[in-house]
Amino acid sequence: MIRKLSENTINRIAAGEVIERPASVVKELVENALDAGSSAIEVALSAGGRSMIRVADNGFGMTAAELELAVERHATSKLAEDDLVNIRTLGFRGEALPSIAAVSRLKILSRPRAGGDAHEIRVEGGRKHAVRPAAHSNGTVIEVTDLFFAVPARLKFLKSERAETAEAADVVRRLAMAHPGVRFTMTSDGRSLVDLRAGELEARIHAVMGREFQGNTVAIDAVRETVKLTGLVSLPTYHRAQANQQYVHVNGRPVRDKVIAGALRGAYADFMMRGRHPAVALFLTVPPDEVDVNVHPAKTEVRFRDQAMVRGLIVGSIRQALADAGHRASNTVGAGTINSFRPETSAYQPQPQSWTTPSRPGFQETQAAFEAFAPPSGAGVSEAPAEDELDTPLGAPRTQVHENYIISQTRDGVVIVDQHAAHERLVYEKMKAQFAASGVATQPLLVPEIVELDAASAERLLDASADLAASGLVIDSFGPAAIAVREVPSLIAGGNIARLIQDVADDLETFDATTGVRERMDHVLSTMACHGSVRSGRRLKPEEMNALLREMEATPHSGQCNHGRPTYVELKLSDIERLFGRS
Repeated sequence: MIRKLSENTINRIAAGEVIERPASVVKELVENALDAGSSAIEVALSAGGRSMIRVADNGFGMTAAELELAVERHATSKLAEDDLVNIRTLGFRGEALPSIAAVSRLKILSRPRAGGDAHEIRVEGGRKHAVRPAAHSNGTVIEVTDLFFAVPARLKFLKSERAETAEAADVVRRLAMAHPGVRFTMTSDGRSLVDLRAGELEARIHAVMGREFQGNTVAIDAVRETVKLTGLVSLPTYHRAQANQQYVHVNGRPVRDKVIAGALRGAYADFMMRGRHPAVALFLTVPPDEVDVNVHPAKTEVRFRDQAMVRGLIVGSIRQALADAGHRASNTVGAGTINSFRPETSAYQPQPQSWTTPSRPGFQETQAAFEAFAPPSGAGVSEAPAEDELDTPLGAPRTQVHENYIISQTRDGVVIVDQHAAHERLVYEKMKAQFAASGVATQPLLVPEIVELDAASAERLLDASADLAASGLVIDSFGPAAIAVREVPSLIAGGNIARLIQDVADDLETFDATTGVRERMDHVLSTMACHGSVRSGRRLKPEEMNALLREMEATPHSGQCNHGRPTYVELKLSDIERLFGRS
């Protein structure tokens, strides 16, 4: 038998779509406060939002008649003539307040800014009380207590109080970033979590993202057709284990969109190892009729009319900004290095000696002792640097240590370069340039190299043979589980071909149907560049070290290798002097 559900059951079902956890309540109430034209919003939580959620604003406020309608389903002041295309507010469905009221105890206290008396309305588990007069200043206060008391089964799906509080604070920060002209505060059980004063957008971004983000970003400002993209994105060497530092907004609405997330992965695919994520604060401005914000009840997802264009704008503008950054690397790399030398973090502590100090040798003996430590001829130690080289970004190379690290002197410090990581990036950028121009230059092998593989790997390589040939790797079948390599890119000639083929086969296995051809080829080129770079353990001559540094300065993205690791660390002289108590 078919029957119509009761109004209370309908509201609880709607609440299940809109109100998942305390953070969902905070999001809906703060969005309402922003739509009400507030310049200051205060959020307070108790017990992670289970016991109490309170949002106060100084917005337009509501009259007694508006309060009566506000807790009814699909009652809204934000849709002009029921236009679902030209949406310019954060909320518009009219589901938030009745959904919250269906599963909690809700109290709304409001007074209109335009003048009039304050009124209050209460709703408990969907049961509405009459509107009554109250005492209140301009604006609105909404208090939600005993969340999910009407549906106690939902409580067991909530996380710990700390986790729920952290999620609610993240919601406030995301909304605050998109509305820098509004003052935001948030407390949890009396403890301040968010305190953001009204100000400029860049100051708000840095206040939310933290001090480290401020010095490790490049600016984005691009337009394609009718879509504008602005914001800040991190350098590839400044990354996170999770994507929780990715703040993306569409027309002032914080979103977690799959298209945008995929575009960010594509933009950093050349520069960041898998499993790491950039930190970004991006703002997309799209004509309302070209983006659908009515995709999900929680309004956290959007759908663009031209998704390919939006993705191309994000990928292209970020890659261009990173290219303009040149060889610049994250300043946290050098700071982390300095911190590793701090005396309090050192495992070594000098111990008092019991033996007698020998008599001090004469000057000639000391000089001879130092000469005994002089490196052998041709060990890669340069003469005194030229004055003009000291003023270059990466300085003048002075020596090589451990057959892998180049020590360079600048005018105000030193630079330590990982020769393998740096050369890997240089080779990769050359191969990409060749590939884009006319295909990668190849070198035929006098005798084809036969590489034994499993049948599946061999099949993957043969299926991609045309693309691999454009990348400079020419292969043929040699039996059911073997590959004959006939040509290799000239830039990596002389490397371990068998290992290279196995790594390329592994790369091809990780790709899926959504991976673009260019993205696949860039990853293959990256793998080949790794095999063709200067290996750790090779001793370089002074002129080779100098050539490597100068080429890094002229090559985009040379501040990080193909896997996102830094290629150099810069230590300022002032930092080094502080280590020795000289300043």
